Amino acid sequence: MTASAANRQPLKYYLANDKETNEKVFETLSWAGYIEDWDEPKKGERPSGYIVILGDKTISKNYFCDPGIAAQTILLGARDKELGGCIFAAINKKKLRENLNLPNKFEILYVISLGKPVEKVVLEDMNNNDIKYWRDEKQIHHVPKRGLKEIIIS
Repeated sequence: MTASAANRQPLKYYLANDKETNEKVFETLSWAGYIEDWDEPKKGERPSGYIVILGDKTISKNYFCDPGIAAQTILLGARDKELGGCIFAAINKKKLRENLNLPNKFEILYVISLGKPVEKVVLEDMNNNDIKYWRDEKQIHHVPKRGLKEIIIS
């Protein structure tokens, strides 16, 4: 239960947590686009579940900030339970709709992957506006972030 613009509550959620359905979701997602020499999570490293965030077009055609609020709330709750997750917008939506047999009244907005983390993620200071994340020789995932001096305007 999260905030919703004008309290319309147009979001719906498709939950996947069995191997067959997880594979149907997994194959529609684009993984770690900046890492050229990494061939997506291998079996045994893949998420144990997914949440597909849908917009119900019969309720509203504009979801405002609702999907972002919902996705971040889900990830914060997952983190509290020592789970990791990722929000995907790079989705083959046509294939996902077919794979899950989703009615056209639902717009596919995001997919959240969830599971026990198998990698270490380190936040780094951004250099020269380079936003590309990378993995080092120990397979530690480094994610550059803009510093407070850049993002706080006073």
